[in-house]
Amino acid sequence: MTLRLYDTATRSVRDFVPWEAGKVGVYLCGLTLQAPPHIGHLRSGVNYDVLRRWLLAKGFEVRFIRNLTDIDDKILGKAVEQGRPFWSIAYANERALTGAYQALNVLPPTYEPRATGHVPEMHELIAKLIDTGHAYPATDGSGDVYFDVASWPAYGALSGQLPDAMQAADDAPERGKRDPRDFALWKGAKPDEPADAYWPSPWGRGRPGWHIECSAMCWRYLGAEFDIHGGGLDLTFPHHENEIAQSQAAGLPFARYWVHHGLLSIGGAKMGKSAGNALDLAYVASLGVRPIELRYYYAVAHYRSLIDYTEDSLREWATGFRRIEGFVQRAAERVGPGGFGELPAAFVAAMDDDLNTSAAFAVLQEVIRDGNSALTSGDDVTVRTALGSARAMLDILGIDPLDEAWTGGGRVDDLRDVMDSLVALALEQRAQARSRKDWAAADAVRDQLKQAGVMIEDTPQGPRWTIGEQD
Repeated sequence: MTLRLYDTATRSVRDFVPWEAGKVGVYLCGLTLQAPPHIGHLRSGVNYDVLRRWLLAKGFEVRFIRNLTDIDDKILGKAVEQGRPFWSIAYANERALTGAYQALNVLPPTYEPRATGHVPEMHELIAKLIDTGHAYPATDGSGDVYFDVASWPAYGALSGQLPDAMQAADDAPERGKRDPRDFALWKGAKPDEPADAYWPSPWGRGRPGWHIECSAMCWRYLGAEFDIHGGGLDLTFPHHENEIAQSQAAGLPFARYWVHHGLLSIGGAKMGKSAGNALDLAYVASLGVRPIELRYYYAVAHYRSLIDYTEDSLREWATGFRRIEGFVQRAAERVGPGGFGELPAAFVAAMDDDLNTSAAFAVLQEVIRDGNSALTSGDDVTVRTALGSARAMLDILGIDPLDEAWTGGGRVDDLRDVMDSLVALALEQRAQARSRKDWAAADAVRDQLKQAGVMIEDTPQGPRWTIGEQD
């Protein structure tokens, strides 16, 4: 059967035909590292991990690139506010993100490039755009370079917006722009920003704009044309619109399919640090919900759907997963874990239909019902068949309870690294709360860690954590 994916650019579900037979190149816009990840960010990792696992199951060789934005306005603002190097903030949040993805059994990307490692490629793209009349250096002495939106007639096609109705791009002052809609490719160094946040360039020392970095990294690791560009629905405009414009204007065909996932909201509002409603893995753990159950919560919803988070819904889905897990464990005790069986045709059809995980889970539930009936009747042949089929489906979705990623077999050191990252994230939040004298918030973090079995001791060298009761 043919995999079909919803393509934002054509607003239709299309047959997936790779640019090169048997191979798939995927680029996923990763996190901007101004803050630790919250559970809204982590949905992206799980959704595209399911896509990747399905492509692998269909026999494709997959090159999966997920970038990290380790310099931008928000990160530099945090650096000034906290009196820390911008790269220190970015790296701490990168480690927390890596730990969170490991905890959720997200496969590591083929490569995870940082924006700061690809400034030469950005310079090359910007120079191409200037040479072809699609970009220009500002004449106000700022050192900025802008993309000329009016020079690209197709601008707005991805998002369906009309250029005449667009508001000004808010990424730089309008004084250096020919048109308020023009967006920054390169930003000249500013006196109120960290002194080390710049690189030399033909247009003066400065740093990259947000959009040019992804075009450069796509080009570097996937070539001029590649298969799938992914990201959250909120990135469609302006980020992805700008990526298309600058890439194609520089002569790169760019992405063949645009796959966007829905967001995770809370109370109908987008989750985010600035909104004060960001929840992290430590918070989820305090509810008694395990990472495998959170992954199930993400995966059971169609990737393009909106998830409006509530504690009750998370707990409800966690309970639903425990029923699946219970069958797998009982069946494995009865007939042995065995291997992966055949994927049911209905499951394959659901996954090929724009990754319809909701329909795929319905197939899984039917197999488990048959397996439970067989357990009751003592039909071990049917139990073994149901277990193999269920495990094959759960493996595609990344939530096979017998997978070593969840059992910890052979991965004690990896799990320790994950715990180190997650506890470090919680301790950083506690330190920030104490620095602003929010003692209630600081105590709440400590109490949540204690509830999870992590004990904190404040020492002259800083906080120290251990598992279990302190002496």
